[in-house]
Amino acid sequence: MLITMSGQKYSIDLLLVLFLALVFLLEKPTEANVIIRCKESERQALLDFNQSLAAVNGSDTGISSWGSEDDNGDCCTWTGVGCSDSTGHVVKLDLLGLIGNVTGTISPSLLELRYLSYLDLSFNDFNGCPIPEFIGSLRELTNLFFSESQFSGPIPSQLGNLSRLVTLDLSSNQLTGSIPESFRNLVALRELSLKDNLLDGGIPKSLWNICSLHSLNLRSNNLGGDVFGFLQSISLCTTYSLEELELSENQFTGSVPNEIAKLSSLQVLSLGYNRLNGTISQDIGQLSNISTLELPGNSFDEVVISEAHFSNLSNLQRLDLSDSSLALKFNPDWIPPFQLQVIYLRSCKLGPRFPQWIRSQDMPREIDFSATGISDSIPSWFWNTSFLVHNLNLSFNQISGSLPDNCTSFSYAENHCCICASFIDLSSNNLTGPLPQLPSSSVTLNLSKNKFFGSITSICEISNLISLIDLSNNLFSGVIPNCFARWNLLTTLNLAENNLSGSIPRSMGSLRNLRMVSLRSNSLSGRLHSSLGNCWKLKFLDLSDNKLSGNIPEWIGESFSFLIFLSLQSNQFRGSIPHQLCELSKVQILDLSLNKISGTIPQCLNNFISMAQNVNLSRTIEHSVSRKRDPNSNFIDVNYVDEALLTWKGKKQKYAKILGLLLAIDLSSNKLTGEIPEQLTSLRELVALNLSRNILTGNIPRKIGQLRQLQTLDLSRNKFSGSIPPSLSELTFLGSLDLSYNYLSGKIPTGSQLQLFDPSSFSHNHGLCGPPVTPNCSESVEKPQGQPGRYQDDFDEFRKWFYAGMGFGFVVGFWGFCVPVLFKRSWRHSYFRFLDNVKDWLYLAFLLHKARLKRRIQA
Repeated sequence: MLITMSGQKYSIDLLLVLFLALVFLLEKPTEANVIIRCKESERQALLDFNQSLAAVNGSDTGISSWGSEDDNGDCCTWTGVGCSDSTGHVVKLDLLGLIGNVTGTISPSLLELRYLSYLDLSFNDFNGCPIPEFIGSLRELTNLFFSESQFSGPIPSQLGNLSRLVTLDLSSNQLTGSIPESFRNLVALRELSLKDNLLDGGIPKSLWNICSLHSLNLRSNNLGGDVFGFLQSISLCTTYSLEELELSENQFTGSVPNEIAKLSSLQVLSLGYNRLNGTISQDIGQLSNISTLELPGNSFDEVVISEAHFSNLSNLQRLDLSDSSLALKFNPDWIPPFQLQVIYLRSCKLGPRFPQWIRSQDMPREIDFSATGISDSIPSWFWNTSFLVHNLNLSFNQISGSLPDNCTSFSYAENHCCICASFIDLSSNNLTGPLPQLPSSSVTLNLSKNKFFGSITSICEISNLISLIDLSNNLFSGVIPNCFARWNLLTTLNLAENNLSGSIPRSMGSLRNLRMVSLRSNSLSGRLHSSLGNCWKLKFLDLSDNKLSGNIPEWIGESFSFLIFLSLQSNQFRGSIPHQLCELSKVQILDLSLNKISGTIPQCLNNFISMAQNVNLSRTIEHSVSRKRDPNSNFIDVNYVDEALLTWKGKKQKYAKILGLLLAIDLSSNKLTGEIPEQLTSLRELVALNLSRNILTGNIPRKIGQLRQLQTLDLSRNKFSGSIPPSLSELTFLGSLDLSYNYLSGKIPTGSQLQLFDPSSFSHNHGLCGPPVTPNCSESVEKPQGQPGRYQDDFDEFRKWFYAGMGFGFVVGFWGFCVPVLFKRSWRHSYFRFLDNVKDWLYLAFLLHKARLKRRIQA
């Protein structure tokens, strides 16, 4: 019995122990079920930091929800905040995801985040404030990103205190000054990017002693000094660790020495657009790990690149030696050790033969052999091996021959595909033949300045990806095909200087993204259809030197509010200048010359803001096309510079590089009447004004001297009267002046300008006196009763038509006589009998006269 009771008691005690153990286990905290909230001091620091920032334009930045009731006081759940799983301390603050939405300053409250190891405030706007010095007190930082955040001023030396820093990115700001010497303390640094700033000075030598440094990017600053001077020291451990060295777009000098081989781990070397000169050592060919080699835009004059420079570069994939005056001379049978994907050799000396070594490259994506002196034809094997090329530029050479037209597929899976590139530039060569079948994947197509001929209808096969078409300066003929409707991405269309005829197709009006159209120097006819007004983004419109007719459409002024260049020169437009043209507030060049326009000059031309106010102008009028081959590839950027033919100082010239700086109005050779409107003198930035060969009357505006920037002024062959305004002598930039063939009178204003012009600038104004026409005005000037010069001009016009009529009369008379003689036999026989009788009469008369003369001599 006792034994039984003891057993039951033991069982009860055991159950009690098990129960208490279970309760203890259930109540004991574990890492799996404990909710660790952030420290209150760090939470308050983040809230203070948030108060120093503001959302841009009221946008929702994500940090506006910091401190809301939904987070239950846990800052670790806030947007951009990361905490340690074990301690709850804030270790990460990442506002990169709030691109462009945050502005303000950085609060010192961040110092409370003593365990912060990751700080990224990139792509925000800190209003040009300097980088706070207290950032250097965040000693636990390993990653610091302030890229493109609108910081300015010098780099604080306190950043050198961050000895644990692995990555430092201060790129794309407006930082000035030099690279701090204190950076020598960043002993753990692997990646340093200070690109796209305004830094100057040199690279601190101590920076090369950071043995952990793998990547150094200082592109696009004002840094200088001997770029490879540090290689003279053998104690610099960076020479063994450095993998990426990006120093392009600076002011570095020196050559590429033999010591370049010390950088044995180098994979990327970019030194483009500096002031490097001298030699390039063949030891560069020992960098067996290098994949990217870029030396463009330097001055390696007379340097010859041979096979030795590439002897061990088996991993090279990207090569850019453009614009460095290098000569590449390889043996014809040389097979490179590399397989390049990008080959940029613009302005190098490759020619005259087409380079054979390119035949061994199986996977090129981009090829630029422009301006390389090639005067050969393109070998057939090139088209058979270039089916993977995405960007092909062979422009500005003397390449001859024709393009292949036997391609049946443009799929990359088909090895027989040719001209498959999406970006094609074969301009400025001697290529001939008809327009070949074009790739359906084309994005830009430039075949200008060649000798292609025939129809251009094959452009209709191009897909809707096309953004730029330039077929100008060729021998194309026929009509412009009406197939523009599906090219909704087209921004640039240039068909100038061909033999195209017919009307402008209406489907061109569906190009809503069109920014540039040039159809200059063709034989296009008809009226401008109103559908073209749908191209409301147009900045450049050149329809000059055609046979277009009708009135100048009012919708040009109503639709093209972005228009910078408008030329309707040398057509058959009639009617008056519509006042709606005054709505072209951004226009910089307006050329309506050589038409049959009548009426008066609109009084609202002062609405041309670009001519009336001092605004910032670009040297060129250009358009950019940027596109990817696929989501994983880099962008390919194509800048297209507009070119125009303008009459400047009496001569027709082509302008491209400074076209954007010309501010000109040319209404010459029309039938305009009335006076020059006073509002025209408000165009204070106008550079050229040509109103010659019209029927304008009245006085030259008294305030014409307000056109302070005027360089050329032509008012000749009109009916202006009165005196020359004294303010005209104040135009100090005036280099070309023509006031001839008018009714001007009085003394030519004296000054430092007008007396320097040739007297012909004032000729046939017989009421003018004073230098440079006459020595002085002391003798009385006879007031002109007429204008012999005008009569002379009229006589010249009469003489032109007289000779033209005489020639036409001769042709009509000659053929009017010859045609009946040729086709009517009786007339022909009578005519020749008449000629025989005349001949016999003349012969008999000659004999009688001879005999009579002989008898007189004998007598």
